[in-house]
Amino acid sequence: MYQENKMFVQRTRVLQISVLAIFSAFLVELIFGLISNSLALVTDSIHALLDSIVTVVLLLAAKMAMKPPDAEHTYGHGKIESLGGLIGGIAIFLIACFFIYESIHRLQSPPPNILPGLFAIIAGLYTIGIDIFRIILLKRSIKRIGGTTLKADFYHAFMDLGSTLVAIVGVVLASYGMYSGDFIAALILGGLLVILSVKLIYKTSLDLTDIISPRLVKDVKEITMMTKGVIDVGPILMRRSGDIIFADITISLRGDSSFEKAHEISKDVEHNIKNKINNAATTIHFEPNWKDVPLDAKISDIVKSVQGVKGVHNVSTHKTKGKTYSNLHVMVDSESSLLSAHKISEIIEQKIKDDIPQIEHATIHLEPFVEIPKKINLEDKITDEKIKKMLEKFTEIKKIGRIVSLNFENILKIDIDCSFDKDLSIEKVHDLTSKIEYAIRAEIKNSIITIHPEPN
Repeated sequence: MYQENKMFVQRTRVLQISVLAIFSAFLVELIFGLISNSLALVTDSIHALLDSIVTVVLLLAAKMAMKPPDAEHTYGHGKIESLGGLIGGIAIFLIACFFIYESIHRLQSPPPNILPGLFAIIAGLYTIGIDIFRIILLKRSIKRIGGTTLKADFYHAFMDLGSTLVAIVGVVLASYGMYSGDFIAALILGGLLVILSVKLIYKTSLDLTDIISPRLVKDVKEITMMTKGVIDVGPILMRRSGDIIFADITISLRGDSSFEKAHEISKDVEHNIKNKINNAATTIHFEPNWKDVPLDAKISDIVKSVQGVKGVHNVSTHKTKGKTYSNLHVMVDSESSLLSAHKISEIIEQKIKDDIPQIEHATIHLEPFVEIPKKINLEDKITDEKIKKMLEKFTEIKKIGRIVSLNFENILKIDIDCSFDKDLSIEKVHDLTSKIEYAIRAEIKNSIITIHPEPN
Protein backbone atom coordinates (compact mmCIF):
# COMPACT_ATOMS: atom_id res chain seq x y z
CA MET A 1 0.00 0.00 0.00
CA TYR A 2 2.87 2.38 0.85
CA GLN A 3 4.53 1.65 -2.52
CA GLU A 4 1.27 2.40 -4.42
CA ASN A 5 0.79 5.73 -2.59
CA LYS A 6 4.41 6.66 -3.33
CA MET A 7 3.84 6.06 -7.06
CA PHE A 8 0.67 8.18 -7.02
CA VAL A 9 2.62 11.02 -5.35
CA GLN A 10 5.32 10.80 -8.04
CA ARG A 11 2.70 10.90 -10.81
CA THR A 12 1.07 14.01 -9.36
CA ARG A 13 4.46 15.77 -9.21
CA VAL A 14 5.17 15.00 -12.87
CA LEU A 15 1.70 16.26 -13.86
CA GLN A 16 2.21 19.44 -11.79
CA ILE A 17 5.41 20.19 -13.74
CA SER A 18 3.60 19.43 -17.02
CA VAL A 19 0.67 21.75 -16.27
CA LEU A 20 2.97 24.63 -15.27
CA ALA A 21 4.98 24.18 -18.47
CA ILE A 22 1.98 24.12 -20.83
CA PHE A 23 0.30 27.03 -19.01
CA SER A 24 3.43 29.15 -19.53
CA ALA A 25 3.22 28.29 -23.26
CA PHE A 26 -0.41 29.46 -23.27
CA LEU A 27 0.53 32.85 -21.77
CA VAL A 28 3.45 33.39 -24.17
CA GLU A 29 1.44 32.40 -27.27
CA LEU A 30 -1.61 34.47 -26.28
CA ILE A 31 0.37 37.66 -25.50
CA PHE A 32 2.69 37.41 -28.50
CA GLY A 33 -0.18 36.34 -30.79
CA LEU A 34 -2.25 39.41 -29.83
CA ILE A 35 0.78 41.73 -30.24
CA SER A 36 1.65 40.28 -33.66
CA ASN A 37 -2.00 39.89 -34.78
CA SER A 38 -1.57 36.11 -35.45
CA LEU A 39 -4.89 34.27 -35.36
CA ALA A 40 -3.09 30.93 -35.78
CA LEU A 41 -0.96 31.62 -32.71
CA VAL A 42 -3.95 32.77 -30.65
CA THR A 43 -5.81 29.62 -31.74
CA ASP A 44 -2.89 27.45 -30.68
CA SER A 45 -2.71 29.33 -27.35
CA ILE A 46 -6.33 28.37 -26.64
CA HIS A 47 -5.42 24.79 -27.50
CA ALA A 48 -2.60 25.07 -24.93
CA LEU A 49 -5.04 26.50 -22.36
CA LEU A 50 -7.50 23.69 -22.89
CA ASP A 51 -4.68 21.17 -22.71
CA SER A 52 -3.71 22.77 -19.37
CA ILE A 53 -7.27 22.19 -18.17
CA VAL A 54 -7.14 18.55 -19.30
CA THR A 55 -3.81 18.12 -17.50
CA VAL A 56 -5.32 19.63 -14.34
CA VAL A 57 -8.18 17.11 -14.61
CA LEU A 58 -5.62 14.30 -14.95
CA LEU A 59 -3.77 15.72 -11.95
CA LEU A 60 -6.98 15.73 -9.89
CA ALA A 61 -7.73 12.18 -11.04
CA ALA A 62 -4.28 11.03 -9.92
CA LYS A 63 -4.83 12.66 -6.51
CA MET A 64 -8.33 11.22 -6.23
CA ALA A 65 -6.90 7.75 -6.90
CA MET A 66 -5.29 7.93 -3.46
CA LYS A 67 -8.67 8.55 -1.84
CA PRO A 68 -10.40 5.29 -0.83
CA PRO A 69 -14.05 4.57 -1.68
CA ASP A 70 -16.57 6.02 0.75
CA ALA A 71 -20.25 5.52 1.59
CA GLU A 72 -21.36 7.63 -1.40
CA HIS A 73 -18.70 6.42 -3.86
CA THR A 74 -18.39 2.67 -3.34
CA TYR A 75 -16.52 2.31 -6.66
CA GLY A 76 -14.16 5.18 -5.89
CA HIS A 77 -13.92 8.62 -7.52
CA GLY A 78 -12.53 7.70 -10.95
CA LYS A 79 -15.60 9.00 -12.85
CA ILE A 80 -14.53 12.58 -12.02
CA GLU A 81 -11.86 12.20 -14.73
CA SER A 82 -14.49 11.28 -17.34
CA LEU A 83 -16.77 14.12 -16.26
CA GLY A 84 -13.91 16.64 -16.50
CA GLY A 85 -12.99 15.30 -19.93
CA LEU A 86 -16.59 15.74 -21.13
CA ILE A 87 -16.70 19.36 -19.97
CA GLY A 88 -13.29 20.06 -21.53
CA GLY A 89 -14.35 18.43 -24.81
CA ILE A 90 -17.47 20.60 -25.08
CA ALA A 91 -15.40 23.74 -24.37
CA ILE A 92 -12.83 22.79 -27.04
CA PHE A 93 -15.60 22.17 -29.58
CA LEU A 94 -17.28 25.56 -29.02
CA ILE A 95 -14.02 27.52 -29.16
CA ALA A 96 -12.85 25.60 -32.26
CA CYS A 97 -16.11 26.48 -34.02
CA PHE A 98 -15.51 30.14 -33.16
CA PHE A 99 -11.98 30.09 -34.65
CA ILE A 100 -13.21 28.38 -37.82
CA TYR A 101 -15.84 31.10 -38.21
CA GLU A 102 -13.24 33.82 -37.50
CA SER A 103 -10.76 32.31 -39.99
CA ILE A 104 -13.36 32.18 -42.79
CA HIS A 105 -14.47 35.75 -41.97
CA ARG A 106 -10.89 37.12 -42.11
CA LEU A 107 -10.11 35.28 -45.35
CA GLN A 108 -13.00 37.19 -46.94
CA SER A 109 -11.89 40.51 -45.44
CA PRO A 110 -9.20 42.95 -46.72
CA PRO A 111 -5.56 42.25 -45.66
CA PRO A 112 -4.80 43.40 -42.08
CA ASN A 113 -2.54 46.40 -41.45
CA ILE A 114 -0.30 44.36 -39.08
CA LEU A 115 1.06 41.01 -40.24
CA PRO A 116 2.51 38.36 -37.89
CA GLY A 117 6.27 38.69 -37.57
CA LEU A 118 9.25 37.90 -35.36
CA PHE A 119 7.28 38.01 -32.07
CA ALA A 120 4.90 35.31 -33.30
CA ILE A 121 7.80 33.08 -34.45
CA ILE A 122 9.58 33.48 -31.07
CA ALA A 123 6.39 32.52 -29.20
CA GLY A 124 5.92 29.48 -31.46
CA LEU A 125 9.51 28.33 -30.92
CA TYR A 126 9.09 28.72 -27.15
CA THR A 127 5.99 26.51 -27.24
CA ILE A 128 7.78 23.88 -29.35
CA GLY A 129 10.54 23.79 -26.71
CA ILE A 130 7.93 23.34 -23.95
CA ASP A 131 6.22 20.52 -25.89
CA ILE A 132 9.53 18.68 -26.41
CA PHE A 133 10.37 19.11 -22.69
CA ARG A 134 6.99 17.61 -21.69
CA ILE A 135 7.34 14.69 -24.14
CA ILE A 136 10.76 13.75 -22.70
CA LEU A 137 9.63 14.21 -19.07
CA LEU A 138 6.47 12.15 -19.50
CA LYS A 139 8.16 9.38 -21.53
CA ARG A 140 10.81 8.85 -18.84
CA SER A 141 8.22 8.97 -16.06
CA ILE A 142 5.98 6.40 -17.79
CA LYS A 143 8.93 3.98 -18.06
CA ARG A 144 9.74 4.47 -14.37
CA ILE A 145 6.34 4.63 -12.62
CA GLY A 146 3.71 4.01 -15.34
CA GLY A 147 0.16 5.32 -15.04
CA THR A 148 -2.79 5.94 -17.38
CA THR A 149 -2.91 9.64 -16.49
CA LEU A 150 0.73 10.12 -17.54
CA LYS A 151 0.09 8.29 -20.82
CA ALA A 152 -2.89 10.54 -21.57
CA ASP A 153 -0.82 13.66 -20.94
CA PHE A 154 1.99 12.23 -23.08
CA TYR A 155 -0.41 11.96 -26.06
CA HIS A 156 -1.65 15.50 -25.43
CA ALA A 157 1.96 16.78 -25.53
CA PHE A 158 2.43 15.17 -28.94
CA MET A 159 -0.77 16.82 -30.25
CA ASP A 160 0.43 20.17 -28.91
CA LEU A 161 3.71 19.82 -30.78
CA GLY A 162 1.89 19.07 -34.05
CA SER A 163 -0.55 21.97 -33.71
CA THR A 164 2.24 24.44 -32.83
CA LEU A 165 4.23 23.40 -35.92
CA VAL A 166 1.14 24.10 -38.09
CA ALA A 167 0.78 27.53 -36.44
CA ILE A 168 4.48 28.36 -37.07
CA VAL A 169 4.12 27.48 -40.77
CA GLY A 170 1.12 29.85 -41.00
CA VAL A 171 3.05 32.66 -39.25
CA VAL A 172 6.07 32.25 -41.55
CA LEU A 173 3.88 32.35 -44.65
CA ALA A 174 2.15 35.49 -43.40
CA SER A 175 5.54 37.11 -42.66
CA TYR A 176 6.53 36.67 -46.31
CA GLY A 177 3.43 38.37 -47.62
CA MET A 178 1.06 35.42 -47.80
CA TYR A 179 -1.19 36.97 -45.15
CA SER A 180 -3.89 34.31 -45.74
CA GLY A 181 -1.42 31.61 -44.58
CA ASP A 182 -2.01 32.62 -40.96
CA PHE A 183 -5.79 32.32 -41.30
CA ILE A 184 -5.53 29.03 -43.24
CA ALA A 185 -3.31 27.63 -40.43
CA ALA A 186 -5.91 28.78 -37.89
CA LEU A 187 -8.64 27.14 -39.99
CA ILE A 188 -6.68 23.84 -40.08
CA LEU A 189 -6.07 24.00 -36.33
CA GLY A 190 -9.75 24.75 -35.73
CA GLY A 191 -10.70 21.71 -37.79
CA LEU A 192 -8.23 19.52 -35.85
CA LEU A 193 -9.62 20.82 -32.57
CA VAL A 194 -13.18 20.02 -33.67
CA ILE A 195 -12.13 16.44 -34.50
CA LEU A 196 -10.24 16.06 -31.19
CA SER A 197 -13.08 17.57 -29.15
CA VAL A 198 -15.72 15.33 -30.77
CA LYS A 199 -13.55 12.27 -30.08
CA LEU A 200 -13.04 13.40 -26.47
CA ILE A 201 -16.77 14.08 -25.96
CA TYR A 202 -17.66 10.72 -27.51
CA LYS A 203 -15.13 8.77 -25.43
CA THR A 204 -15.96 10.42 -22.10
CA SER A 205 -19.71 10.10 -22.74
CA LEU A 206 -19.25 6.37 -23.31
CA ASP A 207 -17.13 6.12 -20.14
CA LEU A 208 -19.94 7.73 -18.16
CA THR A 209 -22.38 5.11 -19.51
CA ASP A 210 -20.08 2.33 -18.19
CA ILE A 211 -19.19 1.02 -21.65
CA ILE A 212 -16.59 -1.74 -21.63
CA SER A 213 -14.69 -3.47 -24.42
CA PRO A 214 -16.31 -6.80 -25.42
CA ARG A 215 -12.78 -8.06 -26.07
CA LEU A 216 -11.83 -7.30 -22.46
CA VAL A 217 -14.90 -9.18 -21.18
CA LYS A 218 -13.97 -12.12 -23.42
CA ASP A 219 -10.40 -12.09 -22.08
CA VAL A 220 -11.66 -12.14 -18.47
CA LYS A 221 -13.97 -15.06 -19.28
CA GLU A 222 -11.13 -17.03 -20.90
CA ILE A 223 -8.80 -16.38 -17.96
CA THR A 224 -11.53 -17.51 -15.54
CA MET A 225 -12.34 -20.67 -17.51
CA MET A 226 -8.65 -21.63 -17.61
CA THR A 227 -8.43 -21.52 -13.79
CA LYS A 228 -8.24 -25.00 -12.30
CA GLY A 229 -11.47 -26.03 -10.56
CA VAL A 230 -13.80 -23.70 -12.52
CA ILE A 231 -16.47 -25.72 -14.38
CA ASP A 232 -18.31 -22.84 -16.04
CA VAL A 233 -18.54 -19.04 -16.06
CA GLY A 234 -21.85 -17.25 -15.63
CA PRO A 235 -22.63 -13.54 -16.08
CA ILE A 236 -19.63 -11.17 -16.13
CA LEU A 237 -20.40 -7.56 -15.18
CA MET A 238 -17.63 -5.02 -15.81
CA ARG A 239 -17.24 -1.26 -15.56
CA ARG A 240 -14.39 1.23 -15.58
CA SER A 241 -13.88 3.96 -12.98
CA GLY A 242 -10.78 6.01 -13.70
CA ASP A 243 -7.81 3.67 -13.99
CA ILE A 244 -9.58 0.80 -12.23
CA ILE A 245 -11.58 -1.88 -14.05
CA PHE A 246 -14.19 -3.51 -11.82
CA ALA A 247 -15.28 -7.06 -12.65
CA ASP A 248 -18.15 -8.96 -11.03
CA ILE A 249 -17.88 -12.64 -12.02
CA THR A 250 -20.06 -15.68 -11.30
CA ILE A 251 -18.33 -19.07 -11.48
CA SER A 252 -19.67 -22.63 -11.21
CA LEU A 253 -17.81 -25.16 -9.09
CA ARG A 254 -18.39 -28.82 -8.33
CA GLY A 255 -21.39 -29.10 -6.04
CA ASP A 256 -19.46 -31.22 -3.54
CA SER A 257 -16.64 -28.66 -3.18
CA SER A 258 -16.08 -27.48 0.38
CA PHE A 259 -16.42 -23.78 1.20
CA GLU A 260 -12.67 -23.66 1.83
CA LYS A 261 -11.95 -25.16 -1.61
CA ALA A 262 -14.41 -22.78 -3.29
CA HIS A 263 -12.70 -19.82 -1.62
CA GLU A 264 -9.30 -21.09 -2.77
CA ILE A 265 -10.48 -21.36 -6.40
CA SER A 266 -11.99 -17.86 -6.21
CA LYS A 267 -8.65 -16.46 -5.02
CA ASP A 268 -6.91 -18.22 -7.94
CA VAL A 269 -9.34 -16.58 -10.40
CA GLU A 270 -8.63 -13.13 -8.89
CA HIS A 271 -4.87 -13.74 -9.02
CA ASN A 272 -4.94 -14.90 -12.67
CA ILE A 273 -7.00 -11.88 -13.78
CA LYS A 274 -4.72 -9.51 -11.85
CA ASN A 275 -1.68 -10.97 -13.65
CA LYS A 276 -3.20 -10.12 -17.05
CA ILE A 277 -5.04 -6.89 -16.12
CA ASN A 278 -2.99 -4.96 -13.56
CA ASN A 279 -5.69 -2.45 -12.60
CA ALA A 280 -8.51 -4.98 -12.20
CA ALA A 281 -10.61 -5.21 -9.04
CA THR A 282 -12.62 -8.44 -9.07
CA THR A 283 -15.55 -9.77 -7.05
CA ILE A 284 -16.16 -13.51 -7.39
CA HIS A 285 -19.48 -15.27 -6.74
CA PHE A 286 -19.54 -19.06 -6.78
CA GLU A 287 -22.47 -21.43 -7.19
CA PRO A 288 -22.69 -25.25 -7.14
CA ASN A 289 -22.73 -27.25 -10.36
CA TRP A 290 -23.89 -30.84 -9.95
CA LYS A 291 -23.23 -31.92 -13.52
CA ASP A 292 -20.91 -34.97 -13.58
CA VAL A 293 -20.87 -35.01 -9.76
CA PRO A 294 -21.78 -38.47 -8.29
CA LEU A 295 -25.30 -38.71 -6.85
CA ASP A 296 -23.81 -39.85 -3.54
CA ALA A 297 -22.02 -36.51 -3.11
CA LYS A 298 -25.15 -34.53 -4.00
CA ILE A 299 -27.28 -36.54 -1.55
CA SER A 300 -24.70 -36.00 1.19
CA ASP A 301 -24.79 -32.24 0.56
CA ILE A 302 -28.60 -32.17 0.66
CA VAL A 303 -28.73 -34.11 3.94
CA LYS A 304 -26.15 -31.87 5.64
CA SER A 305 -28.37 -28.84 4.93
CA VAL A 306 -31.28 -30.29 6.96
CA GLN A 307 -31.63 -28.86 10.45
CA GLY A 308 -31.00 -31.44 13.16
CA VAL A 309 -28.59 -33.59 11.12
CA LYS A 310 -25.29 -34.05 12.97
CA GLY A 311 -23.55 -36.15 10.33
CA VAL A 312 -24.05 -38.39 7.29
CA HIS A 313 -22.06 -41.37 6.01
CA ASN A 314 -22.35 -44.62 4.04
CA VAL A 315 -24.30 -42.91 1.24
CA SER A 316 -24.93 -45.22 -1.71
CA THR A 317 -27.23 -45.40 -4.72
CA HIS A 318 -28.26 -48.33 -6.90
CA LYS A 319 -30.61 -49.03 -9.79
CA THR A 320 -33.24 -51.75 -9.97
CA LYS A 321 -35.52 -52.21 -12.98
CA GLY A 322 -34.72 -48.72 -14.26
CA LYS A 323 -35.40 -47.04 -10.90
CA THR A 324 -32.81 -45.41 -8.66
CA TYR A 325 -32.74 -46.03 -4.89
CA SER A 326 -30.60 -44.56 -2.15
CA ASN A 327 -29.37 -45.79 1.22
CA LEU A 328 -27.68 -43.61 3.82
CA HIS A 329 -26.80 -43.40 7.50
CA VAL A 330 -27.79 -40.19 9.27
CA MET A 331 -26.68 -39.18 12.76
CA VAL A 332 -28.97 -37.14 15.00
CA ASP A 333 -28.75 -35.98 18.61
CA SER A 334 -28.49 -39.03 20.87
CA GLU A 335 -31.09 -37.49 23.22
CA SER A 336 -33.70 -37.07 20.45
CA SER A 337 -36.91 -39.09 20.66
CA LEU A 338 -37.81 -41.52 17.92
CA LEU A 339 -40.65 -39.22 16.86
CA SER A 340 -38.43 -36.13 16.37
CA ALA A 341 -35.68 -38.22 14.70
CA HIS A 342 -38.25 -39.72 12.32
CA LYS A 343 -39.50 -36.24 11.38
CA ILE A 344 -35.93 -35.32 10.41
CA SER A 345 -35.72 -38.43 8.21
CA GLU A 346 -39.04 -37.49 6.51
CA ILE A 347 -37.69 -33.99 5.75
CA ILE A 348 -34.53 -35.57 4.30
CA GLU A 349 -36.54 -37.94 2.08
CA GLN A 350 -38.68 -35.08 0.75
CA LYS A 351 -35.68 -32.85 0.01
CA ILE A 352 -33.93 -35.69 -1.84
CA LYS A 353 -37.05 -36.30 -3.96
CA ASP A 354 -37.45 -32.58 -4.70
CA ASP A 355 -33.80 -32.00 -5.66
CA ILE A 356 -33.12 -35.37 -7.35
CA PRO A 357 -36.41 -36.48 -8.98
CA GLN A 358 -34.84 -39.64 -10.48
CA ILE A 359 -34.47 -41.18 -7.00
CA GLU A 360 -37.50 -43.37 -6.36
CA HIS A 361 -36.93 -43.88 -2.64
CA ALA A 362 -34.33 -43.12 0.05
CA THR A 363 -33.82 -45.56 2.94
CA ILE A 364 -32.44 -43.78 5.99
CA HIS A 365 -30.69 -45.51 8.86
CA LEU A 366 -30.78 -43.27 11.95
CA GLU A 367 -27.88 -43.30 14.39
CA PRO A 368 -27.22 -41.47 17.67
CA PHE A 369 -24.54 -38.80 17.52
CA VAL A 370 -22.17 -38.35 20.43
CA GLU A 371 -19.57 -35.63 20.05
CA ILE A 372 -16.00 -36.70 20.82
CA PRO A 373 -14.44 -34.32 23.35
CA LYS A 374 -11.35 -32.45 22.16
CA LYS A 375 -9.63 -33.01 25.52
CA ILE A 376 -9.99 -36.35 27.31
CA ASN A 377 -8.36 -36.29 30.70
CA LEU A 378 -8.50 -39.65 32.50
CA GLU A 379 -7.56 -43.19 31.40
CA ASP A 380 -9.98 -45.79 32.81
CA LYS A 381 -8.06 -49.05 33.56
CA ILE A 382 -11.05 -50.69 35.28
CA THR A 383 -13.16 -50.30 32.14
CA ASP A 384 -10.30 -51.74 30.06
CA GLU A 385 -10.42 -54.99 32.07
CA LYS A 386 -14.20 -55.10 31.84
CA ILE A 387 -14.09 -54.73 28.05
CA LYS A 388 -11.38 -57.38 27.76
CA LYS A 389 -13.58 -59.93 29.53
CA MET A 390 -16.46 -59.05 27.20
CA LEU A 391 -14.27 -59.54 24.14
CA GLU A 392 -13.10 -62.97 25.30
CA LYS A 393 -16.68 -64.20 24.84
CA PHE A 394 -16.40 -63.67 21.05
CA THR A 395 -14.68 -66.77 19.69
CA GLU A 396 -14.17 -65.14 16.29
CA ILE A 397 -11.54 -62.82 17.86
CA LYS A 398 -8.17 -64.53 17.47
CA LYS A 399 -6.20 -61.99 19.46
CA ILE A 400 -7.13 -59.04 21.69
CA GLY A 401 -4.71 -56.16 21.23
CA ARG A 402 -4.59 -52.69 22.70
CA ILE A 403 -7.61 -51.42 24.67
CA VAL A 404 -7.70 -47.75 25.66
CA SER A 405 -10.60 -46.23 27.60
CA LEU A 406 -10.51 -42.47 28.13
CA ASN A 407 -13.02 -40.87 30.47
CA PHE A 408 -14.31 -37.31 30.03
CA GLU A 409 -17.13 -36.27 32.34
CA ASN A 410 -20.00 -38.63 31.37
CA ILE A 411 -18.53 -39.78 28.03
CA LEU A 412 -16.23 -42.77 27.57
CA LYS A 413 -14.02 -42.95 24.45
CA ILE A 414 -13.04 -46.60 23.79
CA ASP A 415 -10.43 -47.65 21.19
CA ILE A 416 -9.92 -51.40 20.58
CA ASP A 417 -7.44 -53.34 18.44
CA CYS A 418 -8.32 -56.99 17.76
CA SER A 419 -7.38 -59.66 15.20
CA PHE A 420 -9.65 -61.91 13.12
CA ASP A 421 -9.10 -64.74 10.68
CA LYS A 422 -7.29 -63.26 7.67
CA ASP A 423 -9.60 -65.06 5.23
CA LEU A 424 -12.81 -63.55 6.62
CA SER A 425 -14.62 -61.22 4.20
CA ILE A 426 -14.70 -57.54 5.12
CA GLU A 427 -18.50 -57.79 5.22
CA LYS A 428 -18.31 -60.51 7.90
CA VAL A 429 -15.72 -58.50 9.86
CA HIS A 430 -17.99 -55.45 9.73
CA ASP A 431 -20.92 -57.47 11.06
CA LEU A 432 -18.76 -58.80 13.91
CA THR A 433 -17.41 -55.38 14.91
CA SER A 434 -20.96 -53.97 14.84
CA LYS A 435 -22.08 -56.85 17.10
CA ILE A 436 -19.18 -56.18 19.50
CA GLU A 437 -19.92 -52.45 19.58
CA TYR A 438 -23.57 -53.15 20.38
CA ALA A 439 -22.64 -55.53 23.20
CA ILE A 440 -20.23 -53.05 24.78
CA ARG A 441 -22.66 -50.14 24.43
CA ALA A 442 -25.36 -52.23 26.16
CA GLU A 443 -23.11 -52.53 29.21
CA ILE A 444 -21.38 -49.15 29.11
CA LYS A 445 -23.67 -46.19 28.45
CA ASN A 446 -22.53 -42.97 26.64
CA SER A 447 -19.60 -44.76 25.04
CA ILE A 448 -17.97 -43.89 21.73
CA ILE A 449 -16.38 -47.08 20.36
CA THR A 450 -13.80 -47.44 17.60
CA ILE A 451 -12.68 -50.99 16.70
CA HIS A 452 -9.62 -51.48 14.53
CA PRO A 453 -9.71 -54.99 12.96
CA GLU A 454 -6.44 -56.65 11.92
CA PRO A 455 -5.70 -59.94 10.08
CA ASN A 456 -4.35 -62.63 12.36
